[in-house]
Amino acid sequence: MKKRIILIVIASILLGLILAGVQFYWTELRGAGPALLSPSGDIADLIDKAEEDATAEPQNTTEFPLTLPDNFSISVFARDLGGPRVMIRGLNGDLLVSIPSRGEVVSIRNTDNDGKADQQTTIARNLRKPHGLALYCPPDTIEPSAEICKLYIAEEHQVVSYMLDPATGAAVRAEKIIDLPAGGRHTSRTLMFVDERLLISIGSSCDVCNESNPWRGSIIAVDPDGSNPEIYASGLRNSVFMARHPVDGSVWATEMGRDHLGDNLPPDEINLIEKGNSYGWPLCYGKNIHDAEYDKNTYIRNPCMSPSETPSYIDIPAHSAPLGIAFFPEEGWPEDYWYNALVAYHGSWNRTEPTGYKIVRYTLDAQGQLLGQEDFITGWLTDDGGALGRPVDILIEPGRVMYVSDDKAGVIYKITYNQNNL
Repeated sequence: MKKRIILIVIASILLGLILAGVQFYWTELRGAGPALLSPSGDIADLIDKAEEDATAEPQNTTEFPLTLPDNFSISVFARDLGGPRVMIRGLNGDLLVSIPSRGEVVSIRNTDNDGKADQQTTIARNLRKPHGLALYCPPDTIEPSAEICKLYIAEEHQVVSYMLDPATGAAVRAEKIIDLPAGGRHTSRTLMFVDERLLISIGSSCDVCNESNPWRGSIIAVDPDGSNPEIYASGLRNSVFMARHPVDGSVWATEMGRDHLGDNLPPDEINLIEKGNSYGWPLCYGKNIHDAEYDKNTYIRNPCMSPSETPSYIDIPAHSAPLGIAFFPEEGWPEDYWYNALVAYHGSWNRTEPTGYKIVRYTLDAQGQLLGQEDFITGWLTDDGGALGRPVDILIEPGRVMYVSDDKAGVIYKITYNQNNL
């Protein structure tokens, strides 16, 4: 009898674990396929094949894998990169790209001007999840050069500055400027120089919690040599990418909301980052909505109110995972695109119906007021429950050309505006 009772208890425990696992899968992982599974096709080959078909037979109706607005075309600029993330333009015109999965920063060049990269050089290797990149030249620099400007690389645990070898382009003379808190849930560190100060975005160590280290879930600021660190903005769970508005220079950042509140909460965000402001996490989200699921305290006054907490500027559908954000400049772009922002929705992993996997255009006026939004590039999410890729960073340059990195397909796309009459 005793043995039978023990077996019943064990069977009950196993059944409970199985049911809990099924419940977790159903609520958290049912829509994870596009994020976790291998790409459902090679998007580089699909794009190349579609271009070849269109050249050979202009009337060919081969379905192009991605959908773009009229007068825009897309091609694969570089491939076989592993998981490319942040892109910046180097001093010599090369595209510098961080590849956290490989522990490298690479320089990509198109030497024959055919629109496709034909030279890839690793300029820094053996790094620990390198992500953020930034170039810094001293104030009043007239002619930026490798002799006076530095490349900053943010790893999970530190930021290091380098000189660039004028002959080879390699990152040399490494100098650590600051240690960063490492480990935990979010390991991407992103860099941006603002008013001679280096902003460093540091994600939270958890989904939702009270951090013991105040640098987690914040953006800190340091001098170019790493001195005088301070918290620039707080209450930011995971602001992986930042961009400056082309008119007033304000800092805009994408922000990923917490998990486990269902398919539609909380919203992801775009925030206007101002020095000294708190943006709510972990107590608040979106338009200063109290996270009562996490924070069980009863307040006489709602803790999620201005001026103590700053609401989101734009709410984005939950679990879209917004990453890269970039603004259109005036130079070389049609007037109806001036000052607009593009945001890369990396895509959900924990929503029952996947969302994201696209680039969205936010129509803005010169003052940054939101006028509307629409899909700009779609098609990475496929009808069979897979994904051809996941867009990450966006680099928009004068002259009708932009680049998008994709860390699932391992490629960088080149998007061109083709209309002649601007």
